[in-house]
Parts: sequence; structure tokens; C-alpha cells
Amino acid sequence: MGLQTKHIEDLKEALMCQQNNDHKVEDLVGKIVNDFQTYARKRSELSHRCCANYFAPSWNSPIENSMLWMGGCRPSSFIRLIYALCGSQAETLLTQNLLHIDENFDVNHGGFMSDLTATQLEKINELHMKVIKKEDKITKTSANFQDDVADMPIADVVVHGDAAVEDALDKHEEGMAVLLAEADKLRFETLRKIVEVMTPVQAAEFLLAGKRLHFSLHDRGRARADVCGGVGDDAV
Repeated sequence: MGLQTKHIEDLKEALMCQQNNDHKVEDLVGKIVNDFQTYARKRSELSHRCCANYFAPSWNSPIENSMLWMGGCRPSSFIRLIYALCGSQAETLLTQNLLHIDENFDVNHGGFMSDLTATQLEKINELHMKVIKKEDKITKTSANFQDDVADMPIADVVVHGDAAVEDALDKHEEGMAVLLAEADKLRFETLRKIVEVMTPVQAAEFLLAGKRLHFSLHDRGRARADVCGGVGDDAV
């Protein structure tokens, strides 16, 4: 979360000064993408020890965990965010033109996502379709793992304390660790391909919006958890 905070500040600064230093924006975007790849690689290495922890991280609020897909966000949500940004910025620019407002670029009110070309949007749409298919494949495999839980020799522990139970749980976690790695790979590849389609400034805008959304959900989730604290325990 500390690294995410730094990324937000760096992106804001780079976008404010982008007209004088385009290379700085491009370098920063590349660094953030590399940081995500490093995070995914390290998580893959550690997940073989305690994979289940990554599907409901303790640093997340309950509402955040309820929104997770395979230990993170859906890669297709990256693309839906692009569509949302394009729509909101196009509406803002239209309003400014109708009212003859002349404003300098501000990362909070306008931007360059609305300048995506037809070719760029076509590539993003093609990527969207491919990502959804890969997501569905991973989701179905995960569902099969959950179905297999019913066949585990859990009942044996009551009578025999059978070690087969532990073996079955170990195999379940091993399978889920593989799926987590596949999901993280899809997240990274989707992010990398999106950045390749965009200009550096567009990519920086997209990354900034995504990180702000992440922090907004995190803060709101913590606030809701404080209000509802203890409800789950009392119910049990």
C-alpha cells in the first residue's frame, strides 16, 4: 500500500509536468508495470506455502474481499475502467466546448483518455473479448476445485483422524496456487497490453485512475468495517 501511495504521487506529478517531459511519464509507466510484475512473481513464489491467505487477505476489509476474483481484481475490469474514463471525459469536454470553457489540463477534471483513436479502441475491445474468455476458463477450473471439496475425506477426521485429510487439503491449496499464478499472469499481461496500446500520457492517466479507485474502495471498506464491527462474531 505504501508503494501504491508513492505511485499515485509520482503519477500526479508526472501528468502535471508531462508537456515538458514526456520521457518521464513513459519511464514512470514502465516502472509501475514492472513493479506489478515483481509483485505477481513474489506472490506466486510465496503462495505455495499458504495459498488460501491470498484469497482473503487480512489487510483487506470484508467488503474488499467480497469483490476479489482469484485473489485480486478481474483483468477485464481494467478495460471497463477505460470505457468509463472515456465516457466521463468525453462528457466533460463536450460540456466545456458547449460553454466555451478553456481550461488547462487537470488530472481531476479532464484528460487524454477521451482522445483514444478508433484503432486504439478496436484493439482494446479485441483484448477485452480475449480476456473474458481466459477469465471464464480460470473461473470454471476454480469451481471444479470447490466441487472436489465435497469428495475430500473430511468425515474421516471425526472417526480416525486420518492423515488423508491433510493430504487432500494440501492438494487443494496446491491447485489453487497454480490458478492464482495463472490469474496474476493474466492480470499482468492485460495491463501490459493496455499500456502498449495507449500513449504514455494515456497510460499514466489510466494507472492513476485505477490506483485511486483501489484506495477509494480500501478506505470505504475500512469505514464500513468499523461501523459493522463485531456483527459477524455476534451472529456466530
